[in-house]
Amino acid sequence: MTPDDASTGAGAARTAPAFSLTTGREKGYHQAAVDTFLAAARAAFEDSDGELTAADVRVASFPLVRGGYVVAEVDAALGRVEDALAARERDQAVRSRGAGVWVDQARGDAQLILDHLARPQRHLFARSQVLTFGYRIDEVDHVAGRIVRYLRDGEPLTAEQLRSAAFRMQRGGYREEQVDALLDATVDVILAVR
Repeated sequence: MTPDDASTGAGAARTAPAFSLTTGREKGYHQAAVDTFLAAARAAFEDSDGELTAADVRVASFPLVRGGYVVAEVDAALGRVEDALAARERDQAVRSRGAGVWVDQARGDAQLILDHLARPQRHLFARSQVLTFGYRIDEVDHVAGRIVRYLRDGEPLTAEQLRSAAFRMQRGGYREEQVDALLDATVDVILAVR
């Protein structure tokens, strides 16, 4: 009997990890935290009245540890879970309030985003303090331009592209929470009109 057999019980079946694991010094998401969250998400999805929402999935976070799950793989899976929950929420809202109300709400949300992004470039969001870091202004303005073209002109943009948007940091950059909130609102609009 090996030490592993002794700790798990002789003959105990081992389950393969749900995602690839990081190696070396690379950090990944804590396995148990991810597994627990995804089990709860599955249960909530299977229960038509589950309380977990697409927004809850979007803001889920996990500790980073060595030997954890590869971040990109987990994030991709979370994106699929968010998409499925958003589709269910849309279907439930359309059944209860009607498609017209749902479309009007999505249109109103899109207009609020466009109104916010109508500000002059380099002034779209509040800035962090001069000695603190925020998102790089030019990079956020580039993504904001893509959002405007999607909402105004119908240029292609996916929820996954916004979910994976990453910005370098700069002193006096845009405040992260404001940029993140607008990206989240845009993802909501994209998922609403799919």
